[in-house]
Amino acid sequence: MNREIEMKTYIGVDLGGTNVRVAKVDENGKILEVVKESTEIDQGVSHVMDKIVRMITSLDHWKECQGIGLGVPGPVDTQRGVMMLSTNLPGFKDYPLCEEISQRCGLPTYADNDVNVACLAESYHGAGKEYPICYYVTISTGIGGAFTVNHQLVSGMAGYAGEIANIVIDRNRQKVNYLNVGAVENEASGLAITRKGKEVFGDSIKHAGDVFDLARSGNEKAVKIVDEMTYDLALLFADIAHVVNPHIFVVGGGCMKSKDVFFDKMQDIFKTLVHEGMRCTKFSEARLEEPGLVGAAMLPMSRGN
Repeated sequence: MNREIEMKTYIGVDLGGTNVRVAKVDENGKILEVVKESTEIDQGVSHVMDKIVRMITSLDHWKECQGIGLGVPGPVDTQRGVMMLSTNLPGFKDYPLCEEISQRCGLPTYADNDVNVACLAESYHGAGKEYPICYYVTISTGIGGAFTVNHQLVSGMAGYAGEIANIVIDRNRQKVNYLNVGAVENEASGLAITRKGKEVFGDSIKHAGDVFDLARSGNEKAVKIVDEMTYDLALLFADIAHVVNPHIFVVGGGCMKSKDVFFDKMQDIFKTLVHEGMRCTKFSEARLEEPGLVGAAMLPMSRGN
C-alpha cells in the first residue's frame, strides 16, 4: 500500500489580510498540495468564508484528512475558535470561524495565532522537535512569541500566552505608540531599528537591513544601534527564561537574515543575565520554510485528531 495513503493528512489554512493559503500536509510536516488566493476582505466576511471552504474542498482527497487548522493574525480564543482581535480582517472579531468551517466541511477545525502555529510547526518538525519545552520568538517588523510544552501550545486565558512584544526592557525610553514605554518591540524589532537608523542617518535608511549592513562595515553609529538591540534582546530572552525556563529558544523572522551581527553576542550576554544553571539553554535559528502552513495543519494533530 502506498505510504502516502497510510499516513494521516491534515489541512492547514494561513489566513492573512492580503492572501489566504490552504495546504494539505502529512503528519511528518510534508506539504503535499497548496492553493493560494487573494483574501479580498473588502468584499466581506461571508465572501472570505466561502473562498476558504472552496479552497479546502478543491484539495485532492480532502475528506480523508483528519482535521483543519487555521493560523490567523492576532490573539485567538482557542476554546471558542474565534479571533479576539481582527485589525487586518475587519468583521472577523468574535466570528464563529471554526464552527462554521467545521459544519460546512464536516471536519474538526481549530484556530490559533499565526506566531503560535509557527511555534507548533518548529516544535513538531523543526528546530524544537527534540525538546519538551520550545519557546519560539520571531524578530521581524515586530516581535512575537509563543511556546509549546510537550508539543502542546500554551495559549492562556485569552490567547495572549507567550506574547512578548509589550515586555518592558527599559522604562526610560521614549514613548512610541500604544505599547508600554520601553516595550521590546519598540526597541529591538526591525521597525525599531529602521526608526533609529533614520534618526541617525536620515532617509538613506529604507529598512533594518541597511543599519545591519552599516554595522557590518564598522560604522560606529550603526554598531551602537545594533549593540543596544543586542542587549535589549538578551534582556528579553533572560526575562522569558526566568519564567518559562525552556529547553530551547527557536528564533525566526526577517532580522535573522543579519544574525551574524547580533545573534551570537546576544547569547553571550544572555548567559550573564541568568542563573548559572540556565546558561546551557539552547538557541537555534528556525528551520522550516513554511511554518505557518505546517503549523496550522498540526493544530488538529496536537488535539489528538
